[in-house]
Order: sequence, then structure tokens, then C-alpha cells
Amino acid sequence: MAKIGLEIHGYIDTKEKLFCKCKAEHGAKHAQPNTNICPICTGQPGAKPLLPNTQAVNKTIQIALILKCKVNPKLVWQRKHYSWPDLPKGYQNTISGPHATPNGTKGKFLGIGITECHLEEDPAAWNPETGEIDYNRSGCPLIEIVTDPDFKTSQEVVDWLKQLLTTLNYIKEIDKKAGIKADVNVSLPELKGARVEMKNINSLKSIQAAIESEIARQKEKVPKSQETRMYDADKDLTKLMRTKEQVADYRFISEPDLPIIKIAKERVSKIKSSLPETPKEKLQKLIKKHKIPQENAEVLTKKLEIVEFFEKIIAKSDTKLAIRWVTEELMSVLNYTKMEMEEWDIDPYHFVELLDLIESGALTELKAKDILRNWKDGSYSPKTKLKSLSSISDKGKIEKIVDKIIKENKKAVSDFKAGEKNALNFLIGQVMRKSDKRADFKTAKHLLEKKLK
Repeated sequence: MAKIGLEIHGYIDTKEKLFCKCKAEHGAKHAQPNTNICPICTGQPGAKPLLPNTQAVNKTIQIALILKCKVNPKLVWQRKHYSWPDLPKGYQNTISGPHATPNGTKGKFLGIGITECHLEEDPAAWNPETGEIDYNRSGCPLIEIVTDPDFKTSQEVVDWLKQLLTTLNYIKEIDKKAGIKADVNVSLPELKGARVEMKNINSLKSIQAAIESEIARQKEKVPKSQETRMYDADKDLTKLMRTKEQVADYRFISEPDLPIIKIAKERVSKIKSSLPETPKEKLQKLIKKHKIPQENAEVLTKKLEIVEFFEKIIAKSDTKLAIRWVTEELMSVLNYTKMEMEEWDIDPYHFVELLDLIESGALTELKAKDILRNWKDGSYSPKTKLKSLSSISDKGKIEKIVDKIIKENKKAVSDFKAGEKNALNFLIGQVMRKSDKRADFKTAKHLLEKKLK
């Protein structure tokens, strides 16, 4: 049985870096290399750090609370030394190390122990092939979450990480566009093998594959000493980078240029009171209070913006219709446009109006879908354009359209009479196109079937 632990790194979502006023954009595509920099974040001689970013400290406390950690009241910055081109000062400022008290300790999240979580600064981006270094992300605030070695399989790791990411997105403290990176520690105690660390794996798929690959490797050749390895996704194997550094190799010392951070109980209480509901709490609320089926509730609670939008419309709409239109139609449009809910400017009241018009029969669902797609540039009241969009329910008007479609599509009519069922769908589609998707679908289908027979 394997023992697996994680060291998860994510960017704290702040506007500025940790010790200077430069933008924290984490290598954003629109930022040219080495443009969001200053003497502090590039480690120029004589440059001293500003006081730590208050927003970053508060968000780290929020994450610690979500992970049920003990929030420590006295935080001392440490210098973690190592010599790499991406580290301009020759050390990293971190609240970790052998003599440090991390921001949060001894937590638990979904059955997995949390050893600690702490705040630190990000190094620069170094390309070892070209030797180029981009300091745009140097000094950006990072959260590191260290788990106990409580995982036994790669699937457990992936399932847990999915829940963690959803929860962190709920409290809006992690830059989800930047993603996460994980260092994965694997050992096989029954074979008495040493622990192996795999560095900087940046996707759930790669994390799972790397764990499987490393377990298979350790079964064939039991590691006798600690190693740091990298995962090669193309070859599906791990490669030795170096023997594992010990704590002493980093030469941790207290940071003389930064003061001790004292976290008052009142500050923690205030932050705790402002925490949003977790996905688990939202799920139970939807099921128990709103009587939403669990399968639908699980879909809705995957993203905070979606479930919050749903909660605003559910009180004023038919439950079944609201579920279907949010989980199917709305989310389908979001996926197609590759946009997030927060990027859309949809007034929940306009969505409620749309559902009411569908339910009353004033709008066909096909026409309502057109309206929904147009809302990516901003929603509007569908009632204001109802005259030109309203459904055609008059049987006589629909019959005229049906007669015209039958006359214009003789081949499809022949195909239908020859037993081609898809021909009927084609003819219905032509009726809907001719009516600008306004004809009542059931009436159109009934009239077509009647006339064709």
C-alpha cells in the first residue's frame, strides 16, 4: 500500500505582489516579459521589501480556516536559501522552515490531514533552454498547502484535489486561471523504500499518471535514499533530478528586513465570519431547503457563480424548468463560448422573465435559446421584444407554413413515405426555420404527420 502526500502551490489572487507595488499577473499573456518589475522583486542590491501585502495575509488566513487549521498568532518570515537563476536574491522569503510557525497548522479537509499551509513569494520564470528569465511573477504571493501522507491511491488524490479546487474557488482566494502546481511524495512502506518527491506537476491528469508511474517504478527498484524526480508525460516515466535536499541544505534563517506578523483573535474572527458557504454546505442547502435532486445539486455546486445565480432565480421560477435551463442550456452556452459565469452580464430577473415566457407558451424554447445566446454581450428584458419574438400558436398560421414546406420539399416527403424517419425531422426543422423558430413545435409536428399520412 502506497503512502502519498502533497505539497500544493497556488497563486493568491491579489492585485499587487507580496513585498512591492508591482502588478501580480503571474505571467499574463498580455504582459510583456520583465515589465511588472522593480528593484525589490528583481533583488537589486540595497533594495528592501515593503511590509507584506495585507490582502495576501488575510486570504491565507481564510484558506487556513477553510482547511480547519489552527491559525497561529505569531508569524516570522524566514529566508530559504538555494542557488537557482530564477531566485534573484539567492533566497526565498517564506513562512516555513524548521524554526517557523506557519500560517495554519494541524488541519483536516475531507478526511485528509493538513500538516500546514503558509504564505511565500514566487520565484521568477526561468527557461533553462534559452537562459532567459522573466521576473514578472517574481515576488507574487503563493500559498503552499502541505498534506499528511494520508492518500493510498492516485484516484484518491485526484478526487480530493477536485474538491479542494472547487472549495478554494468558492472563497475566491486562488487565481484559478493560473492553476496549481503540486509536488507529490510517494513511498511504499511495506517494501521499506525511501520517500521520492516529484516536482512541479501542473495538471490532475499528470498527477495521477505520475503517481501510477512512480509506484510501478518503486515496485521494480526500491529506492534506498530520498530523491527528487520529474515526470515526463511523453514517456510516462519519472526521471532523477537530484538527491533530495535536507532541511539543513536550505540554511533557513529569520528575515531581518521583515517584522514579525501578529495575528489578533479579533482579526481571525472577522475573517471567519465573512467566509462564504462551502460546496458541501451549498449542496445540503439545495437538497434540503429547495428540494433539488442530488444529481442536479452536485452539478450546480461545482461553480460558485452558477449556484449563486441559481439561488437568485429559484424562488421566482418553476423548479424543474429552472434546473434544466441552468444545468443544460446556460452551462451549454458557457461551454460553447468558453466563458465563465462572472464574465457574463446576466440580470437574474431577465432570466426569470425568460423562464416565465417559456412556461406560459409566449416563447418557444428554440427562440428562448436564441435570446440566451445573445446575452453574452449583456442581458435585456425579453418582454420588451416579445412582439417580434412571441411564439406562433395559431393552428391556421402554422398550417399555412406546413403546407408551404410540404410543397417546397417533395423529395423529403417522398423519403418519409418510403419509411425514412429522419425526413420528418428535416421537415419539422424547415417549419421552425420558416417561422423563425416561433412556431409551436407540437402543433407543427402534429400537422405534418397528419398531412403526410
